[in-house]
Amino acid sequence: MNNNFNHIYFIGIGGISMSALAEIMIDEGVRVSGSDRNSSHIVKKLEKLGATINIGHESQNIGTDIDLVVYTSAISNDNPELVRAQELNLDIMDRAEFLGLIMKEYKNAICVSGTHGKTTTTGMLSSILMETDMNPTIFLGGEMDSMGGNLMHGSYDMLLTEACEYKRNFLKFNPTVELILNIEEDHLDYYNDLSDIEDAFLEYAKKLPSTGHLVINVLNKNLFKDVKCNVATFGTDNSADYYAADVKLVPSPSYSLMKGSEKLADIKLNVFGEHNILNSIAAAAACISLCIDLDTIAKGLADFKGTHRRYEYKGTLNGASVIDDYAHHPSEMKATLKTARSYTSGKIITVFQPHTYTRTKKLLNEFAEALTHSDETILLDIYAAREKDTGEIHSKDIIAKMNVLSKDAHYAESFEKAEELIKSMAKEGDTIITMGAGSVDTVAELLINN
Repeated sequence: MNNNFNHIYFIGIGGISMSALAEIMIDEGVRVSGSDRNSSHIVKKLEKLGATINIGHESQNIGTDIDLVVYTSAISNDNPELVRAQELNLDIMDRAEFLGLIMKEYKNAICVSGTHGKTTTTGMLSSILMETDMNPTIFLGGEMDSMGGNLMHGSYDMLLTEACEYKRNFLKFNPTVELILNIEEDHLDYYNDLSDIEDAFLEYAKKLPSTGHLVINVLNKNLFKDVKCNVATFGTDNSADYYAADVKLVPSPSYSLMKGSEKLADIKLNVFGEHNILNSIAAAAACISLCIDLDTIAKGLADFKGTHRRYEYKGTLNGASVIDDYAHHPSEMKATLKTARSYTSGKIITVFQPHTYTRTKKLLNEFAEALTHSDETILLDIYAAREKDTGEIHSKDIIAKMNVLSKDAHYAESFEKAEELIKSMAKEGDTIITMGAGSVDTVAELLINN
């Protein structure tokens, strides 16, 4: 890689995306240091690889020997390390800008975007690409056992990464292939409304060169009608270029991959839910654009066992299955609960930790409606992430909205209280789901380890 960096400092180095950037820089021989609020298995892994990591953000961690400071969007403007870096006039980039810089080194770059489904679809693509001789470099927004984590450092011919729309970060990327899975209201602490989000995605799609490939959900086809590149659509029926026929959901999903009236391949999946059928069609369409043969696509999809925290089976409690899922948007939550309903003989017990105050406030009614698809619901406090609590919204407001919909729910002021409630409810045949993008997976660990 062509770079002039001797020492890079990552603020928030333990994050799933930041850690991959740090690891690839270590592989490139760059001195890496950084900080995070807490230690974790990711932090410990980076330390073993040679990174120097501070627990806590302190201004004295930043010195003049640092060539570049990279920070995550979760870091606030008053972060003492960021402030100190500015005082010292050090070079500073946010995570997306730095990844965009790295992307310029690659001949081809596949970027997976959309309101939800990015990590799973990127995982599916990873599984397919690893069956080829392309030797890809992969940045995954989760951890996948077959990759040994969230990074694969391969050649400079092919880069695969997720592309998040938050703060229009994906506009800093340089893709040659884009997958846009879906477009819905989210990140409303930054965007004004759905129209504003659509404008960002359109601008992103127009970054593709004329020889590039755009793979889009057929529901969003009209938005991209003026994009000047190769465009393919995917969907649930023959209104899309690529779609599924003869769909079966049990015992595990399978379907015929179709293009027009032509059957391309028989596809079998080892991840559940109709939404994952749609994700796999998108992945297949992208791979077809790269001239990957259909047998390789089918094998890669069949071999994909999912990523951590995406409908991940954790164990059992009282004969009930314990599942952990990253869903934190109402559409994702409904898809997860629908998947659970398709094979659960007993009750669905959901522990939900809302993610960010602004999202909870803007989508309050949608969260309440989504959770009515669970038989028993427990609400934890809102996970603040990058935000501060202004007192305007609380998890109990979701419970109040559910009550209006004639659905009861419980509030748990701690993980231990949630654990206690679940243990009093769960029986054989039930499915317990810990749901959210924060630290709710701690509850799943308590349930299977205590």
